[in-house]
Amino acid sequence: MTLLPVDTALARLLALAKPIEESETLPLDACGGRVLLDDLKARLTQPPFDASAMDGYAIRTADTHAEARLTLIGESAAGHAFAGKVGPGQTVRIFTGAPVPEGADAVLLQEDAIRHEDGTVGMSFLPEPSRHIRPKGQDFREGDTILTAGAVMTPARLMVAAAMDHARLPVRRRARVGLLATGDELVRPGAPRAPSQIIASNTFAVSALARDCGAEAVDLGIAQDTVTDLAERIAQAKAARLDVLVTLGGASVGDHDLVQKALKDAGMQLDFWQIAMRPGKPLMVGTLGDMIVIGLPGNPVSSLVCSLLFLEPLLSRLAGSPAPKREADVIVAQALKENDKRRDHLRAKLTRDSKGRLVAEPFAKQDSSMMNVLAQSGCLVIREPFAPALAAGEPARAIVIRDPDIL
Repeated sequence: MTLLPVDTALARLLALAKPIEESETLPLDACGGRVLLDDLKARLTQPPFDASAMDGYAIRTADTHAEARLTLIGESAAGHAFAGKVGPGQTVRIFTGAPVPEGADAVLLQEDAIRHEDGTVGMSFLPEPSRHIRPKGQDFREGDTILTAGAVMTPARLMVAAAMDHARLPVRRRARVGLLATGDELVRPGAPRAPSQIIASNTFAVSALARDCGAEAVDLGIAQDTVTDLAERIAQAKAARLDVLVTLGGASVGDHDLVQKALKDAGMQLDFWQIAMRPGKPLMVGTLGDMIVIGLPGNPVSSLVCSLLFLEPLLSRLAGSPAPKREADVIVAQALKENDKRRDHLRAKLTRDSKGRLVAEPFAKQDSSMMNVLAQSGCLVIREPFAPALAAGEPARAIVIRDPDIL
């Protein structure tokens, strides 16, 4: 079978998906990171009145002159407006966020006010009209469309939605991703294991990535290397109405690699299998009814690298949000030899030099079983098929895993 180029494989995978259109209406505090499905209009005007931007005195600018001595007639605080009107020669003590009383057209800062012994207020600064006043509707007005369908609900957008008096929002349903580890050699962390068994670690990495993408991760457990057990687990996945089934391991065609066969027996239409990349060559993609199937390699490093390259963009497509922009220009810290026919992804430390440029230092050992190396890596240096040798200090492209400025 001809190995599929990475970009071609990703395009074919994304062609199988479209944004989820099912909505759910959730409390505001459950909508972080979700995608808004309807336009959102303001249910009130903000601010609902002319409000003071500072602590001070509400005044009439017609009274502003150096010898002014204004009579203090009351106080306006947030939630407790002054009920009267400011007339000629009068002032009202006012606090930030409080309604500006009728008649006043500016706020004299408290540090610019002079309190005389007789209780009158003078001024060391003469404010102009509207000084330190937030006019009614400055932020938005009732009926204004503030957030539009397709907006990702960031903290700032949640804040404005709340200010618009929306307690619940219509958002796109999260993608449901099932994770099925496979292999007689696997046991869960903390469980008894035979000498020939290893810990199933892939599920935890891939499920964390799925949740970071806003998806719901469903752990389908560890399937044994039997057609019967695999068939039962696949049936569970179909019953769970998953959007994506991710299998971990067993997607090749060796004597003990039964996943592809079991999926085909269940009705999967295989789209492609085997990618011209390293690590992650035995990636499988297909569809099982409305469910997209991704068969990740069992090798832990290959599994997570493939998740970054394929699963993350897929989940972004289903969520209707842009995929994270992970590619960046880097400077390689050491010479790299020419590449062969597969696109390589070199695990590398990522730092910045004195000029602020990203510098990638590939690890000496690139074995795809070395999880610790990947955990220490800040990026994957991309080496396209047949890329020529690079000298130290030359530019390259990389997939950023972790911001070098954040531990």
